[in-house]
Amino acid sequence: MLDEYVILGFDIGASSCRAMVGFINEKEKRVVIEELYRFPNYMVRVGDSLYWDVLRIWHEMKQAIKLAYRRYRDSLVSIGVDTWGIDFALLDERGELLGNPHTYRDPRTEGMMEEVLRIIPRERLYERTGIQFIRINTLFQIYSMVKVGDPKLKIAKTFLMIPDLFNYWLSGVAVAEYTEATTSQFLDPGAKKWCFDILEILGIPIHIFPEVVEPGTKLGKIEPRLASELGVSREIEIVAPATHDTASAIAAGPMIDENAGYISSGTWSLVGVELPGPLINRKAMVYNFTNEGGAFNTITFLRNIQGMWIIEEIRRVLADRGQDLSYDDILRMAREAKAFKAFIDPDSESFVAPEDMISAITRYLEESGQEKPSNLGELFRIIFESLALKYRLVFEQAEDLLGRKLTHINIFGGGSRNWLLNQLTANFTNKIVYAGPEEATSIGNILIQAAGLGIIGSLKELREYVKNSYQIKVFEPQYTREYEDAYTRFLDVIKYGW
Repeated sequence: MLDEYVILGFDIGASSCRAMVGFINEKEKRVVIEELYRFPNYMVRVGDSLYWDVLRIWHEMKQAIKLAYRRYRDSLVSIGVDTWGIDFALLDERGELLGNPHTYRDPRTEGMMEEVLRIIPRERLYERTGIQFIRINTLFQIYSMVKVGDPKLKIAKTFLMIPDLFNYWLSGVAVAEYTEATTSQFLDPGAKKWCFDILEILGIPIHIFPEVVEPGTKLGKIEPRLASELGVSREIEIVAPATHDTASAIAAGPMIDENAGYISSGTWSLVGVELPGPLINRKAMVYNFTNEGGAFNTITFLRNIQGMWIIEEIRRVLADRGQDLSYDDILRMAREAKAFKAFIDPDSESFVAPEDMISAITRYLEESGQEKPSNLGELFRIIFESLALKYRLVFEQAEDLLGRKLTHINIFGGGSRNWLLNQLTANFTNKIVYAGPEEATSIGNILIQAAGLGIIGSLKELREYVKNSYQIKVFEPQYTREYEDAYTRFLDVIKYGW
């Protein structure tokens, strides 16, 4: 038995990609992770379409693998990849990529959800998949290809979600990892099988969908030609973690007890609770909750809320105007700004992919009859307060569905560094917030790989590694009547769907 295992986890995000090295001490049940390599990711606009440049991502991943092997040699025992959900690639009969994948923000999905729901009743689709209705879902993306007679769909041999594509290039094995597959809105989360009946009704070819495998599945050794190209050992295992980044992050959440709610905070805020099985009923459909797959036979029962995407887009717009702001700058400005001035619904269609996020928010406030911010601090404060208020609404809905109260909230992921939003969440929900670990996705990725290698035997043991290795910050609620009044105003604003 090795004293220490070295595992390489790729966390490929919609804006930033990282190769993280995890050092697993089995005796002490501890894990330490370090950033090895970082590179940006971005959507590429061509005409009216938005794409991911997956070949450039793959090039950068190979550089990271070479660096990892030079540094750790044969101590490097496995590699695995997680990414965001929903997006996919198509391969031809030779296993070649059929074009760059579109991004979930591509306008091709406009109107597609409504068309699909005219063919398949909303109730039936939710009953089969338990997935939240948002226009960016894989189902509506692939139906848009059917609608226009896209030739790529006609010649495709294999459908792979984005992390499955990278794991295929690493291992030569084409499979669909369960947690990522559930984000498609055409997988049964309980049976863990594709909903071929749904696909056939919509004219989507069913022969392209590969076998569904569990998180932690060993896909095999690194592909021989790739090992030769990179000059690395052919004995490195390729292990599929929970390839949906949310599922990896939730696995590494502290989850103090069953009365915990969680927020996986990053580009998106994933707000919900962990369950032992799907919760699919009419009320869950009305509240628009999603039953996505989790590690170790769990369900991540949640709602997707647009999170730091809104802030990142504002930073991008300001940078184009010559004003670069750090997150410390943003938090300081928001802390000093006037509270409860106005509110937005973070999930408004207006904020999905605007060319100018600041203008989109200004229009929203004008149309909803609210006062516009007089400075950037007030703008950021409006966003942070609105996110915390939306979190409260979702947790209240979750409590209604579960029939019990949640006593506290675990916030993890990169957004858990946002002390102001953490405190606002505690204040608006009147619940204790436990923040951290910041690198939950990478930690979960690496520890689920360790489970696949037989080092870790259960979700409880995995979280024991996390608790032994990372400090969690506590935010006590500072609830006052003002927060309740603000929540009432917020509900009035979002009720009309501005």
